[in-house]
Amino acid sequence: MNKATLLKEIIEERRSIFPKDYTDTAIPQEVLTEILHAATLAPNHKRTKPWRFKIFKGEEKVQLASEMQAIYKATTAAPLFLEKKYADIGFKINKADVVVSIVVNFSGMVPEWEEIAATSMAVQNMYLTCTANNIGCYWSSPKIVDGLKDSLTIEENQKCLGLFYMGNLE
Repeated sequence: MNKATLLKEIIEERRSIFPKDYTDTAIPQEVLTEILHAATLAPNHKRTKPWRFKIFKGEEKVQLASEMQAIYKATTAAPLFLEKKYADIGFKINKADVVVSIVVNFSGMVPEWEEIAATSMAVQNMYLTCTANNIGCYWSSPKIVDGLKDSLTIEENQKCLGLFYMGNLE
């Protein structure tokens, strides 16, 4: 199979696959490294490399789930609070093998939209590499990620664009 045909097949197969469909099998470290390396190959104007990723696994992932639930509870008015949504936040994070925060760093060297676009292309590279390795993944951008500013040590010139969930499908 030639490269163009293989690439077309991977692009056509790319889907958001949610944590409920992930197995409990860990993603091998070499595959995780490949996924993150692919992200860094995204084009970016003036080579600003605006993406900032933080990997959450194991205990850090459990802490992230608790923090996200706490943010949801603290920022949702009592009449709008849904116990199911609260539980789902924890379930999705804990069911994923790896969660990666997606943060854009605005360099001031190029328009902000270009750095958001470059970061999005980095995430697309992650999606395609996950697909090629039979890893389920999806990008979630709930409003409550804004509350992660301190735990992600987000600086003034940065913004969290969401979380990227990954889990094995085999």
